[in-house]
Amino acid sequence: MYQDYITTQSEAICHLFLHCCFKDGNFSQDEIDNVSSKFVELQIHRDLNFKEELLHYRSYSIGIIDETTYLRYLVKMINPVQNFALYAYCCELCLSDKLLSMEEQSLLTGLAVLIDIDETEKNVIDALITQRKAVELQKIF
Repeated sequence: MYQDYITTQSEAICHLFLHCCFKDGNFSQDEIDNVSSKFVELQIHRDLNFKEELLHYRSYSIGIIDETTYLRYLVKMINPVQNFALYAYCCELCLSDKLLSMEEQSLLTGLAVLIDIDETEKNVIDALITQRKAVELQKIF
């Protein structure tokens, strides 16, 4: 069903970002704002309507049975050139609620494998994003 909604690179990026936020089952207004700001920052908003994409995501997300297949489809549509940047954005979005659930950790691990990021690289990016988030919250280095 998601193939009906995700036919462009911009849609795939948007839906991957939404999936990163929704993965833990909690989706606060702060997370919506965070995804929305990434949407604008990357200028995806020029091609897509965020609210419409959110409705599309919610309509099919409960039916995602095989997350690996879903992620593989999104990655194929995105065809990332900057795989570290894509992973870092996703990691940041998973941490946007200040917690990283086991489900989100599994999502990030699966994504890293699909976009050819090895365990050492993943750990460095995870630590960087986690520390940046801690500095933002605590205002200390």
